[in-house]
Amino acid sequence: MLLVVGGQSRELGKTAVVAGLIRRFRSLRWTAIKITQYGAGVCAHDGNRCGCEAEPEHPFALSEEYEPRRTDSGRFLAAGAERSFWLRTPVRELARASGTLEKILAQSAHVIVESNSVVELIRPDLFLMLLDFTCQDFKPSSLRLIDRADALLMIDRGINAPVWEHVSSGLWEGKPRFLVKPPNYVTAEVAGLVSSRLAAG
Repeated sequence: MLLVVGGQSRELGKTAVVAGLIRRFRSLRWTAIKITQYGAGVCAHDGNRCGCEAEPEHPFALSEEYEPRRTDSGRFLAAGAERSFWLRTPVRELARASGTLEKILAQSAHVIVESNSVVELIRPDLFLMLLDFTCQDFKPSSLRLIDRADALLMIDRGINAPVWEHVSSGLWEGKPRFLVKPPNYVTAEVAGLVSSRLAAG
């Protein structure tokens, strides 16, 4: 199974969703991949680079995590993943790492990926997107790919209408939606959806 978790914006809880799914379906011995795209103000804190860039002569950087710790890839191992990777590419250049991604996918029966843009390269068995009505930011990649999401995880903030001004309601209203409340992102309903896709696969 290939499961992809994306999100409307940064810092919504995508890593927590991935870790929760790994923990809930620990017996699947997941390979987990976090994809970070940097440049053009992406993946920066307070205007400063975060240090995730690849060397200038390389089109991307891939590292494998071996210890459960507080990094995102370490959290995947702590949740029960068998292997965990962090892939970094410049913005809009993920395709240059497609060969490496394909090799990782070929080595594992069950892969879970934290990314939006990866669905432009590979077709997952299930693509979940995390949305928050109270967050005004909507990444261009999320806006471009929301129509490919199989289901939406809606963070429960107690409001029923989004603050987005440039996102057509038609992009999300017709999709299956599951209310989730941090820190419990993987409800029984979300787990049921994953189980049904596993059975179908």
